[in-house]
Amino acid sequence: MKVIVLGAGVVGVTTAWYLAKAGHEVTVVDRQPAAAMETSFANAGQISPGFSSPWAEPALPVKVLRWMASRHAPMVVRPRIDFAMMRWIEQLLANCNMHDYDINKSRMLRIAQYSRDCLDALRKDTGITYDDGQRGLIQLFRTQKQVDHAARDMALLDQAGIAHEFLSPDEIARNEPGLSENRHLFTGGLRLPGDETGDCHMFTQRLAQKAEQELGVTFHYETTIEALDASATDIFGVRTSAGRMTADAYVVSMGSYSPLLLRPLGVRLPVYPTKGYSLTLPVTDAARAPLSTVCDSTHKVSITRLGDRIRIGGTAELAGYNLRLSRDRRELLELSFSELFGASGDLSQGAYWTGLRPSTPDGTPVIGPAGRFSNLWLNTGHGTLGWTMACGSGRVLSDRMSGKRTEIPCLDLSLDRYTTT
Repeated sequence: MKVIVLGAGVVGVTTAWYLAKAGHEVTVVDRQPAAAMETSFANAGQISPGFSSPWAEPALPVKVLRWMASRHAPMVVRPRIDFAMMRWIEQLLANCNMHDYDINKSRMLRIAQYSRDCLDALRKDTGITYDDGQRGLIQLFRTQKQVDHAARDMALLDQAGIAHEFLSPDEIARNEPGLSENRHLFTGGLRLPGDETGDCHMFTQRLAQKAEQELGVTFHYETTIEALDASATDIFGVRTSAGRMTADAYVVSMGSYSPLLLRPLGVRLPVYPTKGYSLTLPVTDAARAPLSTVCDSTHKVSITRLGDRIRIGGTAELAGYNLRLSRDRRELLELSFSELFGASGDLSQGAYWTGLRPSTPDGTPVIGPAGRFSNLWLNTGHGTLGWTMACGSGRVLSDRMSGKRTEIPCLDLSLDRYTTT
């Protein structure tokens, strides 16, 4: 089968990889000059199935009200007349109850854990490297309330079979010596030994090269995707700046831009851009730098070691498709890093970046067929966890498109969950 994958971020490239491994003839189209040049370019660097949680939790509405008065709030809503954003927020709030939280988190854990296993197998099969590390992740709790909330998450981790352990401040310092001087700032932590780290941009570009050279995948870069041509039940072409392209099947993996392409077809995809930021800086004191990933639960910031660099990533901002770099968001990243790891990295040399995470109201990606169209498929909406869920999402979609039985339950990951009761 001939397949066109629209989008060359980490999700699009891994999808192309697994489709090509399954024997399909694959073409990837992207407007950038190379793979992983947008949201996959400088994310937080963590592959964290154990840290997979929806933003929509029961306490979120109260937290957002409190954050409105804070300059350094983890989540910010920029006021604007935007009906898509208002509808998305409405759906997000509808998921802010314990029943839906447990369902959504369980779905996220399932695909994230499977994805980590797929990535491990891919790394062994290909020998691919990407400043990767397999030393786990620590989620830091500064308050007892955060510890109490984590108890429910740990019960869900037990159900999902994900290894974890609660650590005292002293135990945290033994795992991350760079935190020793600042252990008074936290009350405990959750260690997830199976979580990993790595440079998503480096991985995606190297996998794209392997897909092209070893599997015959064709990449059309610097090619704008303009529209899909469709009948009532089928897609019969994609219009691009390089001309019209045709295939037997089409996969939309365009991140936050996926709903814009689908809207003219009448496909309502509940994905909205959640703007995130990162700083990448050189290590200046290895003894005080993080060894793996440390997540600051208070500021919603992740601090990750990538070789001789440190990646500080986080925050969520609803501001449409605006890619302007915000000064107060940088201050929040710098604040969390300075409090925890001090002068282990040079903030003055930090490369500041922003990207648009394609987020769903329930936190779970959309993987599967696109409504009434028999040959249109979706793999998007991964939010902050595109790097974590990419390989598993690509494998699941490839198996479904190939008519194979998937290795994990996946029907509740499709778009149908928004249209059925």
